[in-house]
Amino acid sequence: MKNLSVVFMGTPEFAVPVLDMLIKETNVKLVVTQPDKLVGRKREIEYPPIKKLALKNNIEVFQPEKIRDEYQKIIDVNPDIVITCAYGQIVPKIILDYPKYKCINVHASLLPKLRGGAPLNRAIIDGYSETGVTIMYMDETLDTGDMISKYKYNISDDETYLSLLNKLSIEGANLLKTTLPSIIEGTNNREKQNDEEATYAPIIKREDEHINFNKKCVEVDRLVRGLNNSSYANTIINDIEYKIIEGHYEIKESIPNKINIIDKSELAIGCIDGIYYVDIIKPSGKNIMDIKSFLNGVDKEKFKDYVIK
Repeated sequence: MKNLSVVFMGTPEFAVPVLDMLIKETNVKLVVTQPDKLVGRKREIEYPPIKKLALKNNIEVFQPEKIRDEYQKIIDVNPDIVITCAYGQIVPKIILDYPKYKCINVHASLLPKLRGGAPLNRAIIDGYSETGVTIMYMDETLDTGDMISKYKYNISDDETYLSLLNKLSIEGANLLKTTLPSIIEGTNNREKQNDEEATYAPIIKREDEHINFNKKCVEVDRLVRGLNNSSYANTIINDIEYKIIEGHYEIKESIPNKINIIDKSELAIGCIDGIYYVDIIKPSGKNIMDIKSFLNGVDKEKFKDYVIK
């Protein structure tokens, strides 16, 4: 496939193994990714992970603010195929229709389940027992095109966003590698999606990250595990935000939405059917730390009476 001319469109860490495979197996002529971001208190420029890999391999990078208005550079490359993976913008019809082998997307779910921009997070948060990767033809609406191939994966009870990302990003690259020949040869079996079976995975918003301890323990646990990345689940205690990185729970009698246990080694908050124990925490403006280190600097008598919002 080294003669296959490819434009790749992707942005986050999930897309890196896919691009890495394409660099090794095809002729990637252009990488399209989201614009750089300013991060941290010093507002330093941060490149998308895909840009870092492209530059490392001396591949030209294109970062349009709005791809629907700035697509001519892709047309000028004259690719045989456009391959996207978690790019982050809707690709306009003029690009979808242009390449000889059309536009292919690597999506991190078993479509039509979990259409949208946060399928890895939502698979865990919403309690799915399985997910996977789908290779699909792209159309003008989000994640609705004909499916070509799938990889299925059973979600474990302790799965986190990061563990799911690490596994499915590799499997997505492998699946694309084995699927590409059938796309080029026109021998794949296109399957239309059943819209009646569709579910959705919208991008995580700030309000989605807040923990409601008036829910079941398993729902709190899924939220923490599903946001086990740079956003994290959070709670407000005495008007200070605390990000909960890891924890575990026990089904037992409790007082919901209250601190039920606090001592030198445990901080536990009540849910409606048990107690959620915080294992790793990030107080506002401080580094991530284990719960024992955090509790060393806390007035436990005062803290146990603080209000959780």
